Amino acid sequence: MRHRHPRGVRSRRQTRPGHWHVRARVERFVEPSLLLLLRERPLHGYELIERLPEVAGEGRVDVGNLYRLLRALEAEGLVSSEWSAELPGPAKRTYELTDEGRRLLDRWAEALRQAQADVQGFLDRYDQDERR
Repeated sequence: MRHRHPRGVRSRRQTRPGHWHVRARVERFVEPSLLLLLRERPLHGYELIERLPEVAGEGRVDVGNLYRLLRALEAEGLVSSEWSAELPGPAKRTYELTDEGRRLLDRWAEALRQAQADVQGFLDRYDQDERR
C-alpha cells in the first residue's frame, strides 16, 4: 500500500516515471527571515506578511503561523511589540528586534553560511562527477 503525503510535506515527489519534482527547503527559514526584516526597521504584522517572500523565497505566507511565531519570539525576548495608532486605519502592533534577537540573528547567519558551504561542497562534487 502506498502512503500519500500531504502536499508540501515532502521535499520530493515523482511526477511520472523518470521525472522528479524536488524542492530544496531550509527548514525554519521563516524565523531568521523575520529577524532580518526586523533588524532593518520595526514593522507591523501585515508589512511582515508582504515582505517575507522577499527574503524567505516562499510564495505564500501562513498568517496564523507567522503570528504564532511572532508571539513565541516575543515570549523569548527576541522581539518586542507595541500597539501603534499613528498609522492610517486601525491600531497595529509593531514589532521590533531586541538585542537578544540581534544575537540570535548573528547565530542564524553563521549557521546559514555553514549550510551554504555544505551545499556548495555537494554541488562542486556533483559537478565534478558529471564531467567524468
